[in-house]
Amino acid sequence: MKKIAVLNDLSGMGKCSLTAAIPVISVMGIQACPLPTAVLSCQTGFPSYYCDDYTDRMDIIIDEWKKLKFVPDGIYTGFLADAAQADKAVRFIREFKTEDTRILVDPVMGDDGEEYPIYTEELCGKMRFLVQEASVITPNLTEALLLLYGREKAHTEWKNLRHLSEKEHLSEVEKIGRQLTGQFQVEAVITGVSILSEKGETLMGNLICQKDSQTWITTRKEGGSYSGTGDLFASVLCGGMVKGMDTVATVQKAVTFISKGIHDAVEEGTDRNEGICFETYLHELAK
Repeated sequence: MKKIAVLNDLSGMGKCSLTAAIPVISVMGIQACPLPTAVLSCQTGFPSYYCDDYTDRMDIIIDEWKKLKFVPDGIYTGFLADAAQADKAVRFIREFKTEDTRILVDPVMGDDGEEYPIYTEELCGKMRFLVQEASVITPNLTEALLLLYGREKAHTEWKNLRHLSEKEHLSEVEKIGRQLTGQFQVEAVITGVSILSEKGETLMGNLICQKDSQTWITTRKEGGSYSGTGDLFASVLCGGMVKGMDTVATVQKAVTFISKGIHDAVEEGTDRNEGICFETYLHELAK
């Protein structure tokens, strides 16, 4: 059975990070091998949480896996708390990857034009090293701008984007995608781009940026921002990569899967911190 090493935190509540990645990767017929970066009582969107940082234990786990001559078919890195963890993720990739290893990096640093509290320019610098090790990266638009420009210019570019027409905005996102693929020599999927259709309907778009092409995958936007949707998306995509699936087809599979879970969460009135109702649709990923 193929294996994916998943470097991410474990949150007891909130259906994100490892609790999202493990069921998705498993149902796709791949063994998920978690390397925890932290253990939390719940994800950090809740009013209160406890966090046990695993930075000082990551090297111990890495060394034990080396003794076992572990050879992952895929490596997926998600939330990293600081520059030190990003360094350890780079070390992990360089020590365990082979020519056939498929690597997905989700450069978690911010959203909706703002950085997360964990953001520092040092972390962003380390993340630039990390994404160059990847086969595919999955930044949202905020993270794409941070990777390209850092905090100050990213804020300026974000403000400029807000004043563009819909057509100009999408054209600029495509330009950003080309910059990402060119600068970091990697496939990039810019996730969660809000789009207004010609009919006035709000869509959620994902732009797949490959060497010689760009493809939009869109779906109707429903509800707000839910915990763990990015983790679910990246997990489906990484699973598809390891199975040799086409990137565009895999993104479509991820979007369809997540949209159904969001719809049920909206119908049930689920709090955004609890995550979406994806469990009912896991079986569809096995097809």
